[in-house]
Amino acid sequence: QLQLVESGGGLVQPGGSLRLSCAASGFTLSHYAIGWFRQTPGKEREGISCLSKTDDSTIYTDSVKGRFTISRDSANNTMYLQMNNLKPEDSAVYFCAAGGSITTLQEMCVIKDLMIWGRGTLVTVPS
Repeated sequence: QLQLVESGGGLVQPGGSLRLSCAASGFTLSHYAIGWFRQTPGKEREGISCLSKTDDSTIYTDSVKGRFTISRDSANNTMYLQMNNLKPEDSAVYFCAAGGSITTLQEMCVIKDLMIWGRGTLVTVPS
């Protein structure tokens, strides 16, 4: 069974850091493009960071550039999102995803031929 399971969310004060993890099972994560998305109530899910499967190129949406870093650990079949200098506007449910390739649409990253979503993990940064 194909599965992505996120962890690492929680409550963090402004300026703090969190590292989200996304463990894959049933497939080899390094064979796919991967990404992190986030969603707040009443808004569409937005792609904030993606990593290509071919050349390790990355895409970051402007609001997280310089603060967030996407990575992949092939040995553990896990992807990560290191989030630094967190702001209240970063509060959201964060989802990981895997698929065919990455591209940019309206300054957000998109995974083409998306195969699977995780269930999400909540990040809260109080104002």
